Amino acid sequence: MAIGVGTATMKAAQVAAPGGGLKIVELEIPRPGPGQVRIRIRACGVCYSDSIIVEGRRPGIPYPRVPGHEVAGVVDALGDGVTGWQQGQRVGVGWHGGHDGTCRECRRGDFRNCRNEKNPGISYDGGYAEYMLAPIEALVSLPDSLSDIEAAPLLCAGVTMFDALRHAGALPGDLVAVQGIGGLGHLGIQFANKFGYKVAAIGRGSQIEPLAMKLGADVYIDSKINDAAGELQKLGGAKAILATAPDSKAMGELAGGLSPNGNLLLIGVTTSPIEIPPVQLIRGSKSMLGWGGVTPANSDDVLLFAELRGVRAMIETYSLEQAAEAYDRMMSGKAEFRVVLSM
Repeated sequence: MAIGVGTATMKAAQVAAPGGGLKIVELEIPRPGPGQVRIRIRACGVCYSDSIIVEGRRPGIPYPRVPGHEVAGVVDALGDGVTGWQQGQRVGVGWHGGHDGTCRECRRGDFRNCRNEKNPGISYDGGYAEYMLAPIEALVSLPDSLSDIEAAPLLCAGVTMFDALRHAGALPGDLVAVQGIGGLGHLGIQFANKFGYKVAAIGRGSQIEPLAMKLGADVYIDSKINDAAGELQKLGGAKAILATAPDSKAMGELAGGLSPNGNLLLIGVTTSPIEIPPVQLIRGSKSMLGWGGVTPANSDDVLLFAELRGVRAMIETYSLEQAAEAYDRMMSGKAEFRVVLSM
């Protein structure tokens, strides 16, 4: 049950120490400072990147900490100096939770590569809670036609795939491949279809094919029994390949499926090295790019596009009290396909 504004405490799913798991606790409802708003959270996506906090995969994170960076809710209170946002306004917060505005990248408008970027759940408490604070530069306005549960996963998984596709160098009619039909890939197939590409979905196992075709794929490649790169070359080569499955070996092998001037975009996060013979990229002027950081402006675009063209995530919902169960479900890789906490 949601805690009313007049009460002093709220429920949150908190990580006390790295590897300590998620525990439901009572915390004081925070007051917004200058340039901040308080959000009454209605939904928050559970993302693989939350494991950075839960498992302690990045040094310097202050604990205890509340994870969550796919946040949808309502502005509940305004801090001093806040303009342009109103109480009761529906807003979201994604992975980009603020920038310093002073580093070299920010001074050139490259906010997604801010050297002091803030991330909800890492730099400050995130959305596994009934309330949170966020700086105004992190806010996104939510369209009326998208529910909070629908909007939440678009603010990380959705915008990552959307932004990668529109910078992939492909034109309508070009062959674009999406490797991995999971939390990222099932959205990537939909976006690629709506962009007007010929879409090749790459998965493991024939049982995935019906879903891939339903999502908008034109071709399904079963990498369990076929050489995905070879199959793409039979189709003329892919102008862009979005690699979402965190498997470095599989990512590297996909480079052979690119057409001349094609781009391999790395989206699935892994720390293992990728092995690609330089000659494979040199011949045909092919490129390999890492793609991750996005800004609230990019989130504005993906929400409007999803509203216009009907792109939606497939979602499993859990209550805030079930945060630990929801996190385990997400980490198991068995969720279909995004997990969202509903407050």
